[in-house]
Formats: sequence, structure tokens, C-alpha cells
Amino acid sequence: MRALLNSLNEDELALVRETDRELATMDEDGLIDLHERIRRARNKYAKLYRRTASARVEEYGGRGTARPKNLRNAQRAEVFEDALARVSWHLARAARRSAGELKARRIADANPARAAAPGTAPPDAPRMTARTTARRRPTSQDAAGRRQAAASRAKGARRQARRDSG
Repeated sequence: MRALLNSLNEDELALVRETDRELATMDEDGLIDLHERIRRARNKYAKLYRRTASARVEEYGGRGTARPKNLRNAQRAEVFEDALARVSWHLARAARRSAGELKARRIADANPARAAAPGTAPPDAPRMTARTTARRRPTSQDAAGRRQAAASRAKGARRQARRDSG
């Protein structure tokens, strides 16, 4: 891995080194920018690997057998894939954190009385009641209704069988 990092050019090496630094202290916008730059570099080397390997298919008989001649591009793509995974993890963490903060702020703005004293409501506030009613599709118990339901199930089964076989 160290030898491969040494083979990267200065810009790429600086990009990979950015993922080793203080990712936890970066804000979400900085992480998004870094994520985008690393994804572009990873895609560049993945495409380069596939193009070079596909150009050598006729010579070697397949991309797998052409791989040793094209190993460096694949390894560079892997380096950037690892860096992308690190940044993605930190970005997801920052996004969850900011979403939680935004949700808490919206709740506090929407209901200032509740934000002032949790667990107590002003006396004139209407009580919220749970409205849970079972919602079922009306079924007919007569012969025509049962026949229609059976036809509908059969039609769905035929449609699914057509999708599965085709």
C-alpha cells in the first residue's frame, strides 16, 4: 500500500492524505466537496482500468487475464475506493447529526410551548386523541364477490409469472 501511495502524483497523494486528517472536525459542506473529488478520482481510475483491459481482451482472451498488465490502475482505484469509504462514513455521520439538529429546531419552532417546559401543556390546549381505526378493503361475502377476488388474484399471479419467466 505504501509503495502504491508513493506512485501517486502530488495532487492525488494530497487528496488521499486529506482523508487521513481530521475528518471528524470537518463540516458537512467540506465533506461533500471532498467526497465529490475523491469519487471523481476513483471513477477515473476505474474507467481507465476497464478501458485498458477491454482493449487488451482480444490479445489476452479476457479482462481477467489482462489484469496483471493493468494492475496499477486497478490498485489506484482501490486506494481511492478506501478513501471514499472513509469520507462517506464521516459524511453520513455529519448528515445524521445536522438532520437531528434541524429536526429539533423545527420541533422547537413549531411548538414553542412544549419547548419551554417538556411534559406540560398549557391548560387551554386541546387534547390530542389517538385515531386508530382498522382500515380494510371491503370484502363481499356473496358468490360474485368471491369470484371477482379469485379472478383478481389469478390475474396477479399470471402477471407475476410472466415477469418471472421473461
